[in-house]
Amino acid sequence: MKFPFYIARRYLFSKSSNNAINIITIIAAIGVFAGAFSLFIVLSGFAGLKDFSLSFSNKFDPDLKILPSSGKTFQLPEDKADKLAEIEGISSFSRIIEERIFLDYRNKNHTAFIKGVDDNYRNVTQIDSAVSGSWLTNSEAQVVVGNRISRKLGLSIFNYQNLLNVMVPRPGKGQITGLDPGQAFNQEKVIVSGIYSVNEELDDKYVFSNLNFARNLLELDENTFSAVEIKIAPDANPDAVTAEIKELFGDEIIIKNRAQLNETLYKMLNTENLAVYLIFTLVLIIALFNVAGSIIMVILDKRDNIKTLFSLGASERQIKKIFFTQGMLMTIIGGAIGLSAAVLLVYLQLQFDLVMITPSLPYPVAITLENIIIVVFTIGILGLIASFIAAGSSRKALKAV
Repeated sequence: MKFPFYIARRYLFSKSSNNAINIITIIAAIGVFAGAFSLFIVLSGFAGLKDFSLSFSNKFDPDLKILPSSGKTFQLPEDKADKLAEIEGISSFSRIIEERIFLDYRNKNHTAFIKGVDDNYRNVTQIDSAVSGSWLTNSEAQVVVGNRISRKLGLSIFNYQNLLNVMVPRPGKGQITGLDPGQAFNQEKVIVSGIYSVNEELDDKYVFSNLNFARNLLELDENTFSAVEIKIAPDANPDAVTAEIKELFGDEIIIKNRAQLNETLYKMLNTENLAVYLIFTLVLIIALFNVAGSIIMVILDKRDNIKTLFSLGASERQIKKIFFTQGMLMTIIGGAIGLSAAVLLVYLQLQFDLVMITPSLPYPVAITLENIIIVVFTIGILGLIASFIAAGSSRKALKAV
């Protein structure tokens, strides 16, 4: 065992004759424990909240989405669709038609977007798991509306006595002011077959229909689409799939992944996570500089021992290393115990739902390797700085002797 490590370990675990120094050392160790514990708990809580928040949009958003680079639509003929299906890594894709529409139901109005989808759509997203009622069928003109839309208009599912009127301006140029609504708008009456609930924004925005219904309503040809939503295989490389799609379509399209489709939400969650991390890092800095204060007190208490070690041939560098090692040992042990206790507590929350938000909803948490590395890295760097600063006081003690 190396000489500085041996002495540092003795100083750390042996009681000092000065009881005040023992108390200061214990308080410093508890501070490191509490800092590591609280930092991991908070990061795990935010990781759980992030997963919980994104779980709703993940039901709706695909892995990749092809959009026109300009305008509202692009062409996808059958031969190009076949080539798209042959790209390695694409599990399934769905053709989409989207446009703003006007809803009218029993003298109540609302503006929304129609989203015409084909039969593959449920293989691309999990939207049908958020639907109460029935998903779309091809037997009749049906729509699935968002929860907020249904509440605003007073809609109910399979109400054949009162059908929902869907209207969209007729394609073409020129003003429609003064024209009869029958001439200015394409309109269809449909039955509401289901109501979906994802989040407030989406529940107020989209009305799902069959692809053919949306195509006929908007008077589009069979090769014109607003988007293509893609599900990639679990083991596929998203960047490689994106590159092959761009090669197939060229500059006429842009491709967005799930994070880009929810750019605002991701930025908000990451900003909040960073802000909380910085706040709790400040708490850790205070705790670890208690370690520095504790080491300085030990140096003052051990001046006679330092003199003896120096007389026995210990160099100034070795004596400094003793107290640096003691500070790092205190940081590592306190941090390891705090991190282990935090991981155990988060695991118990995952297994036994110790803290509940509602009677049926436990507080979301997540154990991630990234958060463990962040805590270890943060404590390690701050502990190294604090120990280095404290160990520098050993020079003054040497000069005093």
